[in-house]
Amino acid sequence: MSLRDQAHPNPHGLEQLKGTTPQMVGRYPHYDVLTQVDHWDEVTRRVVLDRVERVPPIRFFADPEARTLKAFCDIVTAQDEEPRIPVLSYIDEKLDHGVGDGWQHDDLPGDGDVWRVVARGLDEEAGGPYAEASEDDRVRIVHRFSKAELRGGAWAELNVERAWGVVMRYVVQAFYSHPWAWNEIGFGGPAYPRGYAAFGSPHLGEREPWEGVESVDYDPVRDATKRGLD
Repeated sequence: MSLRDQAHPNPHGLEQLKGTTPQMVGRYPHYDVLTQVDHWDEVTRRVVLDRVERVPPIRFFADPEARTLKAFCDIVTAQDEEPRIPVLSYIDEKLDHGVGDGWQHDDLPGDGDVWRVVARGLDEEAGGPYAEASEDDRVRIVHRFSKAELRGGAWAELNVERAWGVVMRYVVQAFYSHPWAWNEIGFGGPAYPRGYAAFGSPHLGEREPWEGVESVDYDPVRDATKRGLD
C-alpha cells in the first residue's frame, strides 16, 4: 500500500452534504458555519467572508518557491483534491505584511527566511522541483522533515526540528482560520455578538441549536495512531 493510501484523509467515507470543506470531507455533513453570518457584526462578517471570496495573491515568495511550498502545504494538510484551502496564500500574505508572531528561535533566521530555506531543502531532497515528485516521495520527505531526519545542503542552515515547528505553526494558523476548516470540525465561528446560551447552562442542554452534529464517533488521534500515521 502506498504512503498516499495509508494517509488518505477520508478512511471512514465521510462526505460533506452542506457547505464546503476541504475535499468535501467532513464529520459534520449538514453543518455550514456561513449560515451564521447574520449573527456576526459587519466587521467580523467581512473578515470571515474575505477569507473565502478574496484569496490574496502570492507576493512574498518567488514562483518556484511558491510551487514547492504549495505542494508542501497540501501534503501536511492532507489536501489532495479540490476544494482546497489556499493555505500558502495566507502564509504569504502574513509574511509579505511583515506580521510575525512576536518572537523567533535564537538559532533560526526570521520566519520568512526559514520558509525560503525550507523550500530549497525540499527541492534538494526531491532531486528537483518538490512539486513534481511523486506523491509518495513528497509524503516521505515531509515525514522525514517532521522527524528532523533531513541533513546536509539547505538543511545544514537550520535547526531542522525547530524549523518544522515554525512552518507548521504558520500552516495550522492559516488552515484553521478558514471557514471551510470550521465546517470540517464543526466550529461555530465567531461568538460575538451571538454568544453561547447552553455553555454552563445544563438546563438548556449540551448543544447550541445551531451546532453541527457528527456523523461518526471516533477519536481521530487514536485512529491515526492505529493506522501507523503518527
